[in-house]
Amino acid sequence: MKPARSLADTLTGSLIDVRPLRSSPPFRRLLIGRTVSTLGSFMTMVTVMYQVWESTRSPAWSGAVGLAQALPMIGVGLFAGSWADRTDRRRTYLLANAGQASCSALLAVQGFTGHVPVAAVLALVAAQSGFGALGAPAAGVFVPRLVPKEQVAAALALQQATGQAMMLLGPAAAGLVLGRWGIGTCYLLDALSFGVSFAAAFALPALPPEGGRARPGLDGVLDGLRFLTGHRVVRGALLTDLAATLLSMPAGLFPLVNGERFDGDPRTLGLFLSALAVGGVLATAFSGPVTRLGRPGPVMLGSAALWGAALAAFGLTRSAWTGLALLAVAGAADSIAVLCRTTIVQTRTPDALLGRVTAAETVVGQAGPQLGNLRAGLVAGWTSGTTALVTGGLLCLAAVAAVAASTPQLRRGEAAPGERAELPATRTPPQDTAPAQPG
Repeated sequence: MKPARSLADTLTGSLIDVRPLRSSPPFRRLLIGRTVSTLGSFMTMVTVMYQVWESTRSPAWSGAVGLAQALPMIGVGLFAGSWADRTDRRRTYLLANAGQASCSALLAVQGFTGHVPVAAVLALVAAQSGFGALGAPAAGVFVPRLVPKEQVAAALALQQATGQAMMLLGPAAAGLVLGRWGIGTCYLLDALSFGVSFAAAFALPALPPEGGRARPGLDGVLDGLRFLTGHRVVRGALLTDLAATLLSMPAGLFPLVNGERFDGDPRTLGLFLSALAVGGVLATAFSGPVTRLGRPGPVMLGSAALWGAALAAFGLTRSAWTGLALLAVAGAADSIAVLCRTTIVQTRTPDALLGRVTAAETVVGQAGPQLGNLRAGLVAGWTSGTTALVTGGLLCLAAVAAVAASTPQLRRGEAAPGERAELPATRTPPQDTAPAQPG
């Protein structure tokens, strides 16, 4: 019986750490609200693509959907981070939620009435993305303020797990609702989902920046960038993530590889995408040892290297089953790398700068995959899908090795003396030391 108990203990310890759900009721409520709103957001993403395609039958207009979502996130992000570091983050998040809900409500109105130009739909999508960019830096400070420091990684893993689950459930739910009740109902459900998120965040305490407010305008943004360039561990984490996505992003190559090796079978193409997601979900579900280890730096470097190696091997394999297994490994590695990157950002950044650093992290997360798919497509156009995958994976390994060699603090899982609390000397001028005003 004793070995059985030991095995059970081992399995339990491997599962995702749920201590934050017990120790922090505010975090638990926030997680429920964000999970519901994430489900609604994925439903809207599918619905917008469906509506635009049905209205235009144009690949160019369909591609414009991604542009409408990405550009506001990138353009607004850094300035939104500076604003989040000047105000009560709770109020900023509530404002962003209200704005997103309003955009979804307007999308629902046009969905029920019909006959709205596609450009107007994309304008609403862009506005909603802009509000999302406003709320993301504010939301980035919640976890380290709501849970004990030793549980930050576990709380981030719970957020990641629920987000991945909604990424799988949301498109399927959208398909069912679209088929039965139409696009207006999908948008309306998204608007209601933001109401749940708003209610959960409304109960949070005030969360003004600790350590003074950011300087207004471009000065505040530049202070955040100076911190990023000066803090070796945080900079190394973001560079590692950017290297992985920019140099070896595979999704844009899946149709080409599927045509080159598997006769363009749509079932295989769908399984390629699912394998990445399944690997990510499984890795997050069994992330307990990673979050308890407390060494996100070396784990991130190893995971990013595994991502590159798995994708390079996927580029060489001719077996569909082996390819799916390699993609599942890559998805698992990516999931752990993202978890470690977020943990590093949220535990190594002073609270007064966390909004701006989270905004930069969001920009990296948005821009990296898009540019990575572009790079892969260009290389594949000049050579082949195999060459693009293999060279991308090898370049990723080389870039991760370079970051590891140049950043021993990240490699060893430690901070340089004084780095954890270091703030730019010009960050908080005397006129900006008053408490944040409501609104």
